[in-house]
Amino acid sequence: MSVVTVDCGTTNTRVRVWRNNVVVAQASEPVGVRDTARVGNHAILAAGIRHALMQAMAQAENALPDDYIIVASGMVTSDAGLCPLPHLRAPVSLADLAQATVARYIPDIALHPVWFIPGVRNTLADISTDNIGMMDVMRGEEVETFGLLALHAISGPAVIILPGSHTKFVRIDSEQRITACATSMTGELLDLLTRQSLLAASLESRFSHSPDTDYLLKGAQSCRESGLTRACFSVRLLDLFTRATHDQKAGWLLGAALSTDIQTLKTSPALAMTPDTRLIICGKPPLAQALTTLINADPFFTAVPLLIEEYEQTPLSGVGAIAVLNHISALKDRLHHATGDVL
Repeated sequence: MSVVTVDCGTTNTRVRVWRNNVVVAQASEPVGVRDTARVGNHAILAAGIRHALMQAMAQAENALPDDYIIVASGMVTSDAGLCPLPHLRAPVSLADLAQATVARYIPDIALHPVWFIPGVRNTLADISTDNIGMMDVMRGEEVETFGLLALHAISGPAVIILPGSHTKFVRIDSEQRITACATSMTGELLDLLTRQSLLAASLESRFSHSPDTDYLLKGAQSCRESGLTRACFSVRLLDLFTRATHDQKAGWLLGAALSTDIQTLKTSPALAMTPDTRLIICGKPPLAQALTTLINADPFFTAVPLLIEEYEQTPLSGVGAIAVLNHISALKDRLHHATGDVL
């Protein structure tokens, strides 16, 4: 089966062409649902997705037959996306996600129908300030989670950690269902601090590919003892009054920021962590490796986390989207009866 996957986020969209479960072409555009919120319509988002689709399919050339399938996930199904769909309420299995996936014809981006995968939300009624800690949502990470389960022999119950701009903590049960999630903004915070804050000069406005482990642990300790903002300002002090290298200063800041993720992991009522809960961390270094180091150093955790590196050749979002397609029964019949509404 030839598949074109569209992974739409807040600020970026990535399109990949798959042939026999291998990426044969890809393209990206710096557009996302933030553009819809900014201009008040879908024109920029639709044009960006269409351009990325055309670029990727042009690269694929003869590798893409006429009967290819387009599937989209992520923020494209949010209220600001091209095909708004409600979140599914947890617990959600791969089969549940496939059942809720819908096809729409959107001529502004493609002549083929596009299959849209909805997001997932925690199940909670009567949300208030008293129970907001139990609530969370995801759009895109659900297919990443099922992509990870499809690629690796992972059994629940477990908590899967997907570090990134918005790090997701996803709880799965023994039936491989998503039962809850929690979100942090650590990656986005690190980007702002590193590139757009007072610390930018101290960090040369760049991240480290090899942050110093000792400083990582000390930054986390500083955050626990003095709070996040004080720990962050200490990077400036290290720059002014010590000979700390870039890798050391970046390691300190990374440790301080990720310390808050460790706190989320341990205390989130939605995740209901216990010391022996199985942990799987999947992502690119240094975030994934740094989280593993901090968890291993924390006496709360008795289970050793499993670290799995995500590879560019097999992005989890695409693997998961294809897994969803594989679970859609009578695909051709459903495609034939897809709604003809033009959005």
